[in-house]
Amino acid sequence: MSLQHLNSNEFDEIIYDNAEPSLVIFSRESCSVCQGVVPILEDLQSKYDGKYNFYYVDVEEQKNLFQRFSLKGVPQILFFNGGEYQGKLAGNVGDEEIEEKITEVFEA
Repeated sequence: MSLQHLNSNEFDEIIYDNAEPSLVIFSRESCSVCQGVVPILEDLQSKYDGKYNFYYVDVEEQKNLFQRFSLKGVPQILFFNGGEYQGKLAGNVGDEEIEEKITEVFEA
């Protein structure tokens, strides 16, 4: 299951207006580390289907979103709950680390 790509308008609507509990990976196609992390999120997406939403932002196409959060490098996974930023994971993270953060942010 591939991650839904977001542009700035969709991002604002889903994350802030709808306040959906969501993970958003900021990535780019040419990033080799990102290409290792994205499949992990795709696998976790099916596990948490219906509970949390998983999205993808291409930083090459959506530079304004990348800059809005003052991110340095990719991949970065940002966590949002109730329309509020709840933290992030950066770099080459594994499924256990992501699931720990999911528990911390959404199930605490």
